[in-house]
Amino acid sequence: MAGLLIQEVRLRKSQTRRVILSEKRLPCTLPKRCCQRLSPAPTQMPLHVHVLHVIHQAEQAGHLNKQANKQTPQNLLNVEKSIPYEREDVQKKTFTKWINAQFAKFGRRCIEDLFNDFQDGRRLLELLECLTGQKLAKEKGSTRVHALNNVNKALQVLQRNNVDLVNIGSSDIVDGNHKLTLGLIWNIILHWQVKDVMKNIMAGLQQTNSEKILLSWVRQSTRNYPQVNVINFTSSWADGLAFNALLHSHRPDLFDWNAVASQQSPIQRLDHAFNVARQHLGIEKLLDPEDVATVCPDKKSIFMYVTSLFQVLPQQVTMEAIREVETLPRPSRITREEHIRVDHRQHFSQGFVETIETKTFSTSLTGSEMDLDSYQTALEEVLTWLLSAEDALQAQGDISNDVEVVKEQFHTHEGFMMELTAHQGRVGHVLQVGSQLLTLGKLSDDEENEIQEQMNLLNSRWESLRVASMEKQSNLHKILMDLQNQQLAQLGDWLTKTEQRTKTIDSEPLGPDLEDLKHQIEEHKVCYRI
Repeated sequence: MAGLLIQEVRLRKSQTRRVILSEKRLPCTLPKRCCQRLSPAPTQMPLHVHVLHVIHQAEQAGHLNKQANKQTPQNLLNVEKSIPYEREDVQKKTFTKWINAQFAKFGRRCIEDLFNDFQDGRRLLELLECLTGQKLAKEKGSTRVHALNNVNKALQVLQRNNVDLVNIGSSDIVDGNHKLTLGLIWNIILHWQVKDVMKNIMAGLQQTNSEKILLSWVRQSTRNYPQVNVINFTSSWADGLAFNALLHSHRPDLFDWNAVASQQSPIQRLDHAFNVARQHLGIEKLLDPEDVATVCPDKKSIFMYVTSLFQVLPQQVTMEAIREVETLPRPSRITREEHIRVDHRQHFSQGFVETIETKTFSTSLTGSEMDLDSYQTALEEVLTWLLSAEDALQAQGDISNDVEVVKEQFHTHEGFMMELTAHQGRVGHVLQVGSQLLTLGKLSDDEENEIQEQMNLLNSRWESLRVASMEKQSNLHKILMDLQNQQLAQLGDWLTKTEQRTKTIDSEPLGPDLEDLKHQIEEHKVCYRI
């Protein structure tokens, strides 16, 4: 099966190259292509600045290759199509359980459907009452205006508490937008669950990255468990061993580690860990085992649950553990790339999508495989992607002055930035291998000069793309916030005028005849249109 995959990748790659060559963007030979299309940027930055960690540890690469060998192209396609929907469904379940856990502390009624129950804003305000300890006024009417007012009050409370609300407006929640509702709840969780729990230890260690702190704590706690190597908050938890090791490291009295590690399936191990945490530590069973034992578990859900463990277990984290995390090779992006590619497919320009869809980086350069031909192949793959990424960024066009269009542009560029993040390891890997080839001293002077030129060009072009992408993201953010503030101002003006018109109508006598009554009713209806 692996052979079929490789043949398919090579076939698609050759088709992509023919398209590019037919447009006369790239000559046939790699060195010339670099010189013609990837001209150096005016200001060259030091090469070592952007040489990144190697993506794969040998152990992780071996594991992923075994996984890939079990899949046919059609099976991979089916898995690929299912990932985005699985993540949204998992987040909805996990976030709903977390919200109901907060309501249960105060004897509040649970929600059933996260998207529908928050649309009128009242349950959202109730959640914020539980989290802030403040009584918040709610409008009890059932019109869209009342719902918008309630949600606006909730957003104002969040802003006063310094909760990030980028790209989230009241109409998004009232309309039941799934992605933005989940984004809003995640920001609430991040503020009250993650930052509040970890603020003391972060201040003590003078660290600002909660994910790095939490990963350091997990690795420090599980260092004596050879079967466990946690490098992320997704795939490292899928087999259930990490959860059980984390519990056992702090509470070895609760269960026999060897029995759990050697005799149970991933589903059973996960179920065991979640039950132990609920029965002995009082942690709600926020995750379902079948949602974690997958190719790509949801990162936010796992991160939130591990934070709950962190809250009730000893919280010692050493600087040595933090430095170890900082020097870890980047976790494999293969599964993440597949997910991002599907999740954001509708947002990219057609040319970029076709290139990404035909791209599976097949060259992994380590050890004895490191030679000039392998380096050139890897460089060719990275450059093909890089040129497509440049085209995709250019195809995004100018920023609109319509708030809904800008929201869509923001989502599009957000996906593009995630693609850059997913591929930056490959760029750094090629640069690192090129440096190693130069260090070995087995190349001729011409070959060394050629590789050095290629590396400088790749490094320069990557930096230009990165800077341009960040500038675009910053501009989108600023314009979107300005437009949303304008919308809020317009809504405020409308409410003021409506109140004035309502007072005027209320002060007028009814009737006296039927036609007058009809006219007054119509005027009253106009007051509540938006």
